Amino acid sequence: MKLTFYGAAQTVTGSQHLLEVNGKKILLDCGLFQGKRKEAFERNRNEFCHAKEIDALILSHAHIDHSGRIPRLVKNGFRGDVFCTLATRDLCAVMLMDSAFIQEHDVEFVNRRRKRNGQRAFEPLYTKVDAARAMEQFVGLSYSRRRQLYPGIFLTLVDAGHMLGSSHVILDIDDQETGRQQRLVFSGDIGRSDIPIIRDPVPLIEGTDILIMESTYGNRLHPPYLESEQELQRIVNETASRGGCLLIPAFAVGRTQQLVFALHKLHNSGLIPNLPVFVDSPLATRTTEIFRLHPEVYDAETREFLLSDDDKNPFGFGRLQYTQSVEQSKALNSLKVPAVIISSSGMLEGGRILHHLRNRIGDPRNCILMTSWQAPNTLGRRLVEGEKTVRIYGEEHQVRARLEVLPGFSGHADRDGLLDFVRVMQQKPQQTFVVHGEEESALSLAAALRDELGLQNVHIPQSLESFEI
Repeated sequence: MKLTFYGAAQTVTGSQHLLEVNGKKILLDCGLFQGKRKEAFERNRNEFCHAKEIDALILSHAHIDHSGRIPRLVKNGFRGDVFCTLATRDLCAVMLMDSAFIQEHDVEFVNRRRKRNGQRAFEPLYTKVDAARAMEQFVGLSYSRRRQLYPGIFLTLVDAGHMLGSSHVILDIDDQETGRQQRLVFSGDIGRSDIPIIRDPVPLIEGTDILIMESTYGNRLHPPYLESEQELQRIVNETASRGGCLLIPAFAVGRTQQLVFALHKLHNSGLIPNLPVFVDSPLATRTTEIFRLHPEVYDAETREFLLSDDDKNPFGFGRLQYTQSVEQSKALNSLKVPAVIISSSGMLEGGRILHHLRNRIGDPRNCILMTSWQAPNTLGRRLVEGEKTVRIYGEEHQVRARLEVLPGFSGHADRDGLLDFVRVMQQKPQQTFVVHGEEESALSLAAALRDELGLQNVHIPQSLESFEI
């Protein structure tokens, strides 16, 4: 058995790990690399392994840093199945098409400039045609239904509690080369317990022989979720009292729905003013509809809320509007009353949020609320790090709006949650690979796994590093 780490190795983005066993090549995730534009452009185009040689792909969840290169893989010749949960398949149907639109649009913009300079035109990473073709290869599976992929290789997906459809990947393998039976667990992104909407992560009580686990917050603790809702209440009220607008950059899938649900509860309780709330993201609007189609994954709190709520909809209430057209989005720039605007992208690297930011970042009455992890070299990271002048669409803007950071809405387990994920395992892993974290987070988690849980053979793989197991 051989493992090679092609992405999310000592970084958070671009999750992709290759398992070779019993003559088969199985890819775990196939995500887009995000970061410096030039570096991301080059890395996402490099063929990390021959697509035609990959037999199958197992997708832990739909976030683009885990799924966003699948159409490129198909474009390069991958013809195998993409196994994932039913909800992940539904989300990818809209998310990959949206990603393809962005790829085409961005290249069109760059090529106009290159044409003026007499330079060769770029091709998009993939097109909407590639994304549609990729969806033909998706195979949706229910949670906890064991399936044989190949002789001696069995797959089970269990709820990871990170976002709609997210899963821990369990592979039970009869290794033909060594004659051993081994279990490999790929954690995907590990969710948090006791946060609303989706269920808590399923504990892997039996344990595993080999573990690939994320470390996004391996050196940090989250505040309790209830405190985060109270902080959101404070921020909304303070911004409204100044007569300003609250801008919330948010990932279209997961974070937007979480924020809408929290604002819904605060509105119903009369804890915030009766001000308009806008979700200005076509992708968020479409994915919210998919959330409504999967009530089977809601937790008890959300189901109880639905029974008592007059709207019977966790993602809709009287003052909430989902914008559809470009004209509706532009009209928000002329708003003269306090409002909340939720828009993507969550790291301020594109999307409609940039137009709202450009229009409102210079007004001290307004507030920018960051609720997500920000990748290095993104505009979101620069704001969080306190830069007072930033460039938006090539123009410099003074940062006069108030900035708030609220990490408690994160869908990732913190340090204690990550350790608990392993602590409950009756059989502790003999080999552990710590991925999907910046170096400091990965090092901290690896040390805690060794020192607090007594794990041996804990590795932090480098990009392109392989291990024989």
